[in-house]
Amino acid sequence: MRSRLVAVCGVLLLALTACAAHPGTVASPDSAADDGHGEIAGAHELSEPALHLTTVDAEGAVHHLDLLDESQSILAEIDPIDDLVSDGRFLFGIREGSVTVIDSGVWTWSHIDHFHYYEAPARVIGEVTGSGRASVVPGEVGVGMLFDGEAVLIETAALADGEIVESFRVPVEPHDGLVVPLTQGAAVTEPDGSGAVRALRMVSADGTAGETVACAGAAGAIATVVGTVVGCADGAVLSVGGDPDEWEHIGYPADAVAETGSQATSFAARKSRPTVAALAGDAGFWLLDTRERTWSFHEIDEEIVQVVAVDDDAARVLALTADGAVRVLGDGEITARTEPLVAASLADPDLAAGVTFVVDQNRAYLNGPAEQTMWEIDPADGARVSRTFEVEAEPLHLAGTGR
Repeated sequence: MRSRLVAVCGVLLLALTACAAHPGTVASPDSAADDGHGEIAGAHELSEPALHLTTVDAEGAVHHLDLLDESQSILAEIDPIDDLVSDGRFLFGIREGSVTVIDSGVWTWSHIDHFHYYEAPARVIGEVTGSGRASVVPGEVGVGMLFDGEAVLIETAALADGEIVESFRVPVEPHDGLVVPLTQGAAVTEPDGSGAVRALRMVSADGTAGETVACAGAAGAIATVVGTVVGCADGAVLSVGGDPDEWEHIGYPADAVAETGSQATSFAARKSRPTVAALAGDAGFWLLDTRERTWSFHEIDEEIVQVVAVDDDAARVLALTADGAVRVLGDGEITARTEPLVAASLADPDLAAGVTFVVDQNRAYLNGPAEQTMWEIDPADGARVSRTFEVEAEPLHLAGTGR
C-alpha cells in the first residue's frame, strides 16, 4: 500500500506513522486560545480563510485547488479510495480495509464571536486499519470509524500534532452503522441481532459502554451549530452540548414518512449552520431546523439525487437533478436552475457516487469527474456559474478545506 507525501516529505509512510515533523509541531486549532490566536508553532495566521477544493483522482493523487489564486498542486499520492470525508481540515480517504488520514494544512478556528484562519504544511498523517470498508464521522473532538466488527474513536487534537491516537477500539456486532463522536466519547449504533440498528450506545472515551438512546434505523449524522444530529426511522435525535446523557428526540410530522416514502438517511449543509437537508425519496427533500426542532418536507417536480442546505437569509437549498442540473430553492420554491453540468458523470455509476456539493457562505461548488471540471455557483445570483475550473485529472472525490 502506498501513502507518499509529494513535495512535502518525500518519504514512504507506513500505517499509523506520520511525516517527519517540521520545525515545531502544529498545535490543535482547539488550543489556539491558549497560544495567543496564531502563536501556533509550525503554522501562521492568515487575514482571510485559505479556502481550497481538495480532490482525489482514480489513481489516488490528492489535488489542491486554491480558490483565491486558482493555483493547483498535488498534496499527496495514496492508494485509490472509494469515498472521501472531511471536517474542513483533515481528509479521510476510505477504502476496503483502511482509512488514510491527511492534514490539508488549512483550517478555520472559531472563537465564538469571530474566526481565526491558519495555514501549515500539508502532510499525510497515516492510516487507521480494520476489516471491511469503514463509515467515518468527523467531530470537533474526535473522529468515529465503524469497521466490520470494530468501533474506533480517534483524537482530533492528536491529528494536528501529526499522530493517530485511538481513544478506543472496541468490538461490536458487524452491521451497517456509525460511530458518532461527542465532546465526551461517542455514540455507537447498536444492532438488534438481525443486523438492524435499534439504538445508540453511549461509549466513553476509554471504551466503557454506557446507556442507550432509542434510535431505530439510525443512519446519517451531522454536526450543527446547535448540536449533533443522528437520523432515525421516526425522525432524529439531537445531542446538545455533546453531553452523552442528554438527547432530544425530534419526530417527523404525523404520517410524513408514509407520505414521502423515505426517511432522512444522509444530511448535508453549510458547515456549522442550524438547518440541514436530506433527500426524501427521489422527488423531494427534508429540512431539519435544529434550533426550532422542526422538520419540513418539500416536493420537487422532477427526480433529484442530492440536496444541501445553504441556510442563508433566503433559506436557500441546492438540489442536483438526475439530468445533472443544479436547482436553487428558496423557502421551498424553485428560484433558479443551471443547464445540465454533470450529466455524463451521473450516467456512469462508478463516477456518480463521487459527485457532490461543497457550500460556503457565498458560493457552492460541484465536481464533474467525467467532465474533468469543477464549477463555482452563486446561489444568490440566479445560480450563475461564476467560475469554471478545468483540471487535468478527474475530480473523482471532492471536499472543501480551509473551512
